[in-house]
Amino acid sequence: MTASENDKVAAATSTVMIDVPQELLARYDRLAEATRRSREFLMNEALEHSIDKLEYEFGLLKKVEDYRAGKLETYSLDEVCEALGLD
Repeated sequence: MTASENDKVAAATSTVMIDVPQELLARYDRLAEATRRSREFLMNEALEHSIDKLEYEFGLLKKVEDYRAGKLETYSLDEVCEALGLD
């Protein structure tokens, strides 16, 4: 692990144990060797990048559920056009 990787990992981290399929772990190991980065660094990078996508996707699902439950205020196309002066 490089010094910059150590700095990044040392900043308020927690250890988590997960079961990872062997082939996925092997892919991380190959990438770590090819990039001269640690497997832990690469896994942390992947987690950081994927959480944004997951939060966005689950946020959309929540909005769909709210729409279906009638919890969202909606407007017809005619109402939007009128509000924008596009009569």
